[in-house]
Amino acid sequence: MKISIITVCYNSEKTIEKTVQSVLKQTYSDIEYIIIDGNSKDNTLGILEKYSSNISKIISEPDFGIYDAINKGIKIASGELIGLLHADDEFAYNNVLKDVRSCFYKNEIDAIYSDLQYLKKNKIHRHWKSGKFVISKFKWGWMPPHPTFYCKKECFEKLGYYNLKFSISADYELMLRFLYKNKIKVEYLSKVLVLMQIGGKSNASIQNRLLANNEDKIAWIVNNLTPYFFTFWLKPVRKLFQFILPFLIKNQKNILS
Repeated sequence: MKISIITVCYNSEKTIEKTVQSVLKQTYSDIEYIIIDGNSKDNTLGILEKYSSNISKIISEPDFGIYDAINKGIKIASGELIGLLHADDEFAYNNVLKDVRSCFYKNEIDAIYSDLQYLKKNKIHRHWKSGKFVISKFKWGWMPPHPTFYCKKECFEKLGYYNLKFSISADYELMLRFLYKNKIKVEYLSKVLVLMQIGGKSNASIQNRLLANNEDKIAWIVNNLTPYFFTFWLKPVRKLFQFILPFLIKNQKNILS
């Protein structure tokens, strides 16, 4: 089962090398690695050139944003499974893709998701514990962490790609469409697969957070779905526990030691 990993980048000279190395260190062998660059003006392409022999495809051209670039990558991918690794992220360990493949092998499923850790100065800042999939949790403000989402390419071909009408919440809309509306078969892999640097467009400012919240509402409307009246208030509230969990884990380790 070939896994296509797509990295989208733009002016990412400070972080792209660590991301590329993270993919190349994976022990799973059947990987297609695709990098979609938005016509970077810094040394991103120079860094990528050093690894070009180990990268399946590098495309550098202007695009209409991150979701447009992701769609490009998915459409040219030849792998049965599609996964993303953004330009400032890295895999948590070297057997990530082997574990992903094993999960698909053991279960007749269309997609998986897992846990995610946000790093700040190389320390765990947020721990996103996803939990087992229960479809009703979407109405309670739940969503899986997008960087851990792996899905069969045939699902994109059948159900559509990232909706470019969404500037921030296209990932939420796609997972809502795939998992909640169309009920594709999904499995939770209870491991931290991705380490993500703190940040993200939707959390960059209060204005962006409000925009994301509004786009979340539109995601339900365009899919002809009806949430609870409190769904969109619970979504940011659920994140608060992600900041508390690292301290709980640290304290537990201190007690055990």
